[in-house]
Amino acid sequence: MYDVIVVGSGAAGMTAALCTAQHGLRTLVVEKAEHYGGSTARSGGGIWVPNNGVLTANGVADSPEQASTYLGHIAGEVPAELRQAFLDSGPAMLAFVVAHTPLKFRWVRDYADYYPEAPGGQPRGRSVEPLPFNATLLGDELKNLEPPYVPTPAGIVITQSDYKWLTLVGRHPRGLVTAAKVFARRFLPGRRLTMGQALAAGLRTGLKALDVEVRLNTAMTDLHYENGRVAGILVGDKLILANHVVLAAGGFEHNERMRKQHQGIGTEWTVGAKANTGDGIEAGVRAGAAVGLMDDAWWGPSVPLPRGPFFLLAERSLPGCVLVDKIGRRFVNEAAPYIDVVNAMTGDTWLVFDHTYRSRYPFCGVPPRRPLPRRWKESFVTAPSLEELAQEADLPELIETVRRFNTLAVDGNDADFQRGESAYDRYYGDPRNHPNPNLAPLTTGPFYAVKIVPGDLGTKGGLRTDTRARVLREDGSVIEGLYAAGNTSASVMGHTYAGAGATLGPAMTFGYLAGLDISGGEP
Repeated sequence: MYDVIVVGSGAAGMTAALCTAQHGLRTLVVEKAEHYGGSTARSGGGIWVPNNGVLTANGVADSPEQASTYLGHIAGEVPAELRQAFLDSGPAMLAFVVAHTPLKFRWVRDYADYYPEAPGGQPRGRSVEPLPFNATLLGDELKNLEPPYVPTPAGIVITQSDYKWLTLVGRHPRGLVTAAKVFARRFLPGRRLTMGQALAAGLRTGLKALDVEVRLNTAMTDLHYENGRVAGILVGDKLILANHVVLAAGGFEHNERMRKQHQGIGTEWTVGAKANTGDGIEAGVRAGAAVGLMDDAWWGPSVPLPRGPFFLLAERSLPGCVLVDKIGRRFVNEAAPYIDVVNAMTGDTWLVFDHTYRSRYPFCGVPPRRPLPRRWKESFVTAPSLEELAQEADLPELIETVRRFNTLAVDGNDADFQRGESAYDRYYGDPRNHPNPNLAPLTTGPFYAVKIVPGDLGTKGGLRTDTRARVLREDGSVIEGLYAAGNTSASVMGHTYAGAGATLGPAMTFGYLAGLDISGGEP
């Protein structure tokens, strides 16, 4: 008999377990996959929490009122009490994690909120990330950590802060300095983990210190009820009893049936963890839970490659490229927040760039000036001239689109879609490109057109919860003994995306709130 069973071992689940165990409750974490960490371990590891202590220590001016105004402006459809619960408890959650794990965090300098010009927006950014983590602290648990989304050569570890400058390694002195720093980490004693790997490892180390078992290869098949409340879980035919259950098993991005039912697409373009098949959501629904945001996901334009989709961040913001629709017309600010780019897509989409772009910037992990791999041939078209590219890719309006775009780029003013006007756009721009860090004409062959699909980091719809992360029925009543956090719950971000880490920040905060409510602890 346990006090608490947490289903799922990503950041939401491990934060909830850390909180209940720290308050003396007998806690078990069950994980369907053979590794712990889930999508957290595959992520960039950024955490978006306004007014946290790391920001304050770095002199980033913020206030509860400013953050509340911002979130209310961009996610006004979300109940105000949920938004406020996140904003009120996020800083305490981060301080709790720092106090009870080996994790330390730093500000991702100047990584702007995704809508920094909106009321309450922060051009300097509110995102923090884990410092490189000494993997030896994990001991034998290192082998059980979910692998990263993008593997790197042995000994090479990259932080979020590094990534911005590594995209400019051929263009800016800071790119070269950053590359040297990344290389030098190979010679530090002990293996280092960064980004989501560091976050998952640090949380697991905290649980290990409290003797919390994380039971892998253990799939919950249903919830168990006694006397009208949730009282444990079923794992196949085995019953595990508990006074409380926290569902933090990720979204349903790898459930073909659920995706087609709610979103009309399949599962091939997500980068979420393979074990995220909606088990927690469906178990909650069987228990009578209400759901929300099931039609939505943490969308991002992606390139369909043979080994899986590549989620585009900097590539579409850098000067010398345009996004076009199936006939070759621009339809969006290419550098806009990735969720907005996908929401603007209406069908076949291409990222078009020229030889100058390709010679200056990495693309999907391929260094500048290197040819794109032949095994990617199903995903891109290349041609010596723009006219031939338009014909090969069947983009009849591409020539006129690029002609118009080139005129705007030379002037440095995107009158059509305002690319480069937002501080968010400029974060992944090229500061050596004038007069606009995001705009340059496409003039030099060969030219490229790369297929773009509506990928995602995971789904964002799930069980509706209250300010204490308790799962709710359609009538707003609480399902006793049942909690949810992370992508198993309907996101406090609603249909938007506040900034880098707006998945993990709320996930950890509501996991923390679930832990506090169960244990009777104080923030």
